[in-house]
Amino acid sequence: MDRFDVVVVGAGHAGAEAAAIAARLGRRVACVTFRREHVGRLSCNPAVGGLAKGHLVREIDALGGGMARVADATCIQFRRLNTRKGLAVQSSRAQVDIDLYPERMRATLEALPGLTLIEGEVTEIRTRSGRVSGVVLADGTALEAEAVVLTTGTFLGGVLHRGEEREDGGRVGDRAAHRLSDALRDLGLRRMRLKTGTVPRVDGRTIDWSRVPAQEDTVPDGRFSFGPPGPRLPQITCHATWTNPAVHDEIRASLHLSPLFTGAIVGRGPRYCPSIEDKVTRFADRDRHLLFLEPEGLSTDRVYVAGLSTSLPPAVQERMVRGIVGLERATILQHGYAVEYDAIDPTALDHGLGVRGLPGLFLAGQVNGTSGYEEAAAQGLVAGFSAALGETFHVERSDAYVGVLVDDLVSRGVDGEPYRMFTSRAEHRLLLREDNADRRLMPRARALGVIDDATWARFEAKLEAMERGRSALDAVRLLPGEVSDEALEAAGVGPVSRMVTGADLLRRPDATWAGLRGLVALPELSAEAAEQVEIDLKYEGYVRRAERRADEARRMEGVALPPDLDFDGLAGLSTEVRERLRARRPATLGQAARVPGVTAAAVGVLAAELARRARI
Repeated sequence: MDRFDVVVVGAGHAGAEAAAIAARLGRRVACVTFRREHVGRLSCNPAVGGLAKGHLVREIDALGGGMARVADATCIQFRRLNTRKGLAVQSSRAQVDIDLYPERMRATLEALPGLTLIEGEVTEIRTRSGRVSGVVLADGTALEAEAVVLTTGTFLGGVLHRGEEREDGGRVGDRAAHRLSDALRDLGLRRMRLKTGTVPRVDGRTIDWSRVPAQEDTVPDGRFSFGPPGPRLPQITCHATWTNPAVHDEIRASLHLSPLFTGAIVGRGPRYCPSIEDKVTRFADRDRHLLFLEPEGLSTDRVYVAGLSTSLPPAVQERMVRGIVGLERATILQHGYAVEYDAIDPTALDHGLGVRGLPGLFLAGQVNGTSGYEEAAAQGLVAGFSAALGETFHVERSDAYVGVLVDDLVSRGVDGEPYRMFTSRAEHRLLLREDNADRRLMPRARALGVIDDATWARFEAKLEAMERGRSALDAVRLLPGEVSDEALEAAGVGPVSRMVTGADLLRRPDATWAGLRGLVALPELSAEAAEQVEIDLKYEGYVRRAERRADEARRMEGVALPPDLDFDGLAGLSTEVRERLRARRPATLGQAARVPGVTAAAVGVLAAELARRARI
């Protein structure tokens, strides 16, 4: 029997982060995967980040995770999304090389002392004296460990669907894990059936690129990581096209062949990433839907047709694809398909993603009912910290999107469809911007020893530069007439009718640090530090109000509910509220307020009971 401190089951985005952070914390880690070459594989789209997901990637980096650095090293196009909206909802997205990304992630894991990659299938979770004691592989090999992190993705009971075709598998080319799914059921964990899907991949050499417009709004030097920058790969161009009424007619005529509509698929898919069959049906008034043609890498001709997720039969997909402008002669290299799989009700978990009542067992990623690489990686990091530290690694929802994600899962659960992160889920989103993820989270990670010296030195230098810049702004005194109105207008400042400080000037909407340096004496700052000074000043009043609200939420979060609190004995709670509170057993008043179905009046009843107990 082999002995480890932590066993991680699965080496996708959740498993890679869990295994890496546990190893970096000095634990002896085994990471079990079906195939070594599929570590960190991009099973669906060849991209990292996106709306709200970019926030998660930067937070993962600030906490010592690896996704951002690997994405930066393999990035072939970088974009900023939502730039016409407020800073809080702007996000980054990187197109990455589909072959180089998993190669780089695997190399990262293999270079970590104390981490062993094992090819195999876990079929059993072993327990001893009421806690996890290890796992057993299909070949009978036993791995003993104090903690086990399950990151099984879509592999539990996985079935692939294309039209009437069905085959076992967690994704194309990989088998499913049925025995492990049954083992979790035997441990008392409630399973649910979910669905996701992917799109056709076409041969880029058969696309008429002259007929599809290019995406020009890219950021060639954009990056996720707060660490020292590395070399960049050559950048590529993505293109857009659209479906049309003829394609929609083809889809409608073939709905009787779609497993989504025949009842062959039981699980529900993500509402905000629907199949093209769903789009055409749900939005019948739309005569076209936007698609993106995304090259999968620098050494492949495969192109990902984003927005065309489907499980229609291959023959229908051929006609559908060739009805789209630019794809009339396209050759499909891999047809789209749907994946149906088992997931576990995440309300069985605590805020460290440990299974309540079974110490040592942690779950992360799609097994918890989420969708997306970024959501999986964030959970893997939390579970890996918790497993390695031997205690709950709790990130507050007022501190990070990572905290919002985990709290939503364990407090509210998954409402019949895969959970996806949105900025609207964060009530403190003005505080949880992409740009300040390092200031919010990196000191905590540094204290745990998972931030390297070079990255920490960059962070400290940035803080020092920001302080220097702010002090210089406060020292500036500009009187009317000192600078010509023309120069002020050119700098985006506008006329000055009274004495103002440099900070007053930079607060103006169109003012920039670079523009002010041409008017008054200011030190030279890095672009990153200057941007932070600008943001802090322009948003200062809004941020103060948001911080007050966050402090109020933290106070509620800090009001603990006694573990033996008898909800049935509290007058004023409805039967439904009592049932929901008994099922979830929230640890704090704040968690109770987020349990679905628990009203503000019910929270008031709980608060009154706590006040009564405090007086006794």
